[in-house]
Amino acid sequence: MHAPVVVLKDSLKRESGQKVHHANIQASKAVADIIRTTLGPRSMLKMLLDASGGIVVTNDGNAILRELDIAHPAAKSMIELSRTQDEEVGDGTTSVIVLAGEMLHVAEAFIDKRYHPTVICRAYNKALEDAVAVLDKIAMTIDVNDRGTMLSLVKSCIGTKFTSQFGDLIADLAIDATTTVGVDLGHGMREVDIKKYIKVEKVPGSQLEESRVLKGVMFNKDVVAPGKMRRKIVKPRIILLDCPLEYKKGENQTNAELVKEEDWELLLKMEEEYIENICTQILKFKPDLVITEKGLSDLATHYLSKAGVSAIRRLRKTDNNRIAKACGAVIVNRPDELQESDVGTAAGLFEVKKIGDEFFSFIVDCQDPKACTVLLRGASKDLLNEVERNLQDAMAVARNILKNPKLVPGGGATELTVSATLKQKSSSVEGIEKWPYEAAAIAFEAIPRTLAQNCGVNVIRKMTELQGLHANGENAWIGIDGNTGEITDMKERKIWDAYNVKAQTFKTAIEAACMLLRIDDIVSGIKKKQAPGAGPSKPQVETEADADGEQILPD
Repeated sequence: MHAPVVVLKDSLKRESGQKVHHANIQASKAVADIIRTTLGPRSMLKMLLDASGGIVVTNDGNAILRELDIAHPAAKSMIELSRTQDEEVGDGTTSVIVLAGEMLHVAEAFIDKRYHPTVICRAYNKALEDAVAVLDKIAMTIDVNDRGTMLSLVKSCIGTKFTSQFGDLIADLAIDATTTVGVDLGHGMREVDIKKYIKVEKVPGSQLEESRVLKGVMFNKDVVAPGKMRRKIVKPRIILLDCPLEYKKGENQTNAELVKEEDWELLLKMEEEYIENICTQILKFKPDLVITEKGLSDLATHYLSKAGVSAIRRLRKTDNNRIAKACGAVIVNRPDELQESDVGTAAGLFEVKKIGDEFFSFIVDCQDPKACTVLLRGASKDLLNEVERNLQDAMAVARNILKNPKLVPGGGATELTVSATLKQKSSSVEGIEKWPYEAAAIAFEAIPRTLAQNCGVNVIRKMTELQGLHANGENAWIGIDGNTGEITDMKERKIWDAYNVKAQTFKTAIEAACMLLRIDDIVSGIKKKQAPGAGPSKPQVETEADADGEQILPD
């Protein structure tokens, strides 16, 4: 006998074949079960403790999975799904996971029967193509400018969220904000950049009803010299700078040898003249408000306040960009390059208000602002965080509709229609792929079934009734009302979903299921070897996008 050959190191674990398929399917089902109860309007909330002891209370699928620390690799890739969904379309984060979990669950039977994963995947992809075709068929186009339709749409999207108890409030805020910052690119395309130009400012205190979308921006800063500078200016002329208004210091220790005593005075005088010079260049344009991202020395403050100009210093870059968008100013890097066209005149009012125990500057009443701030008020931090998450979802949905104004029925109606159509088509599928194809059709029923479960109605009866109504692919708009569990017409109840959210959900779920089914080997315990002579890894460089989340220390 030959001695056994050791290929892998002892420290490596290797699992392959059926075992891996089952493990992956179990893991994905476990993830799906965690957030299954958070689907639909009667959903439960989850409370999560994070590492630093903070609490997150939410029912947003993505927010829950983001906080979980998960060991199993397949489960990790499921979590990526909901993140992709959140970044791509902002809604449907729960459905995607539930659907993918169900797709894998129905595939388990075939794996037991020794079907090859590729066969199952091929059937699934065929099912996906047909599902998207069904979506195209039942989608209806709407008019983006009709506010009522938009409202009911955004409402049905966030009807499943915690804030649905505050009625139209969040939906209103979301539509206002997204229509404000929408930019027409021509060709009927609209670009809505939520991340850059909509800032959500959370201020604890007062009640939620006082939240509003400002026609302009606000930021957490006060003027530099509160006593001397005006705190309320009507129709201000605004200059935005990103250079310091102070004397440039040497990079590190600078030694200057002075022979005569007068030279020292000369040096100081030069510094003062330099600052005076800069201020004169700025004051030439008769601004009412000067905002800089960098420092502003006492002397400069003196010159500005003498001229009756208010100044704000050390503003975040991202905030500055928003102000520029809102009031029509251009951010200038050097005072000597200022032009009349760089001065922002579109703002109606600059005002510093005290909210709670902090001062906030408002630049509001802008003409046609292209950036805005959503001011959220609420009783506690947890509440505000949840409202902000819901608002993000609502804005994403409003953005989707602006980009692609097509609707499909909500309440599980779409899934049932897709399921019924696929069941019919499955008889025409050739060969062995027929069974997985049919199973995929049945998997789509997971969504309406979960909705029915969360309402607490008799699931089997309701599902049978719904399947009967949808049998031949007709009654496309009949679904479950998630609040009462009744079977109703979604058109009347105004329960809608955005077309591209649904399409994205189906695509992501099926593609992910195929990917996980194709894994047949897991090798774990690999240590990364450092190249000889390589030091510790490079520190991460912050990008501008991270700066928004930073807490900036007060001056």
